[in-house]
Amino acid sequence: MTLRVTSADGTRIAYDRKGTGPAVILVGGTLDDGAENAPLARLLANHFTVYNYARRGRGDSGNTPPYAVAREVEDLDALIATAGGSAHLYGASSGGALALEAAAAGSAIDKIAVWDVPYVIGDDLWPRFNQYLADTHEAYKAGRDEEMLELFMRLTGGPDADIAAGKQHPYWALSVALAHTLVKDAMVLNDYKIPTNRLARITQSVLVTTEGPITEPQMAGLPTDFFDRAAKAIAAATPQTERHTLDGQGHVVAPEFIARVTEDVLRPVTRRLIRSRPWVASERRPIGHVSIGR
Repeated sequence: MTLRVTSADGTRIAYDRKGTGPAVILVGGTLDDGAENAPLARLLANHFTVYNYARRGRGDSGNTPPYAVAREVEDLDALIATAGGSAHLYGASSGGALALEAAAAGSAIDKIAVWDVPYVIGDDLWPRFNQYLADTHEAYKAGRDEEMLELFMRLTGGPDADIAAGKQHPYWALSVALAHTLVKDAMVLNDYKIPTNRLARITQSVLVTTEGPITEPQMAGLPTDFFDRAAKAIAAATPQTERHTLDGQGHVVAPEFIARVTEDVLRPVTRRLIRSRPWVASERRPIGHVSIGR
């Protein structure tokens, strides 16, 4: 991240800029400092001016307390101003929730694309998620960052053997350094409860994309339709929605696949018609049926 913009509270936000054309801002998700979206930024730069940034408290960006979701929206507003006053947004996971919150707050956004936004839909999941939220807040207050990371991995079903193996990986320390953002991501996600009333304020076109049925072993603790449930709820809440499923993909989606469907919706020359009604099951149009080795 070589460039910086100053947010409304004085926090310096680091970002990279690539390409030419309409502006697209990439909003990173859980435990991401911008590195995960870097390959996608390179692909989208063929058609867009792409701004890939590190959310506050991550990577080279500042971390001015106290935290509030509104400060993250202001960070996006500062990037949008730098991009010329308006921009498309692509948000992955919790970054998708942040993109939706910014649109609901009235930020100058053109179109929005989101991937695997993890709102919790279903009474069967709330005991587990409520316990996770309580345990994570306790660990956060005590400064136990590694414990927060372990709690998150167990939430999604990661076995103890995988957690132990992860601690031997060079990236473990980087993930621990970002673990404090797990509490903040929960705030962005409205404690995982879909903010239906706020989403109803969104006037922009929204592309809602997800993986197909969950197959990743590290997410074995979640229902296979976890992201599909959330996507249906987002589509039902937002006035203008298009829905796509990338079957064969995992939560960390291959950039060439998400680039293809995102470009198709965001490029002005496409002139796609966005349905002005919620997506329903009969309108599902899968794109891609390949398995990506991980």
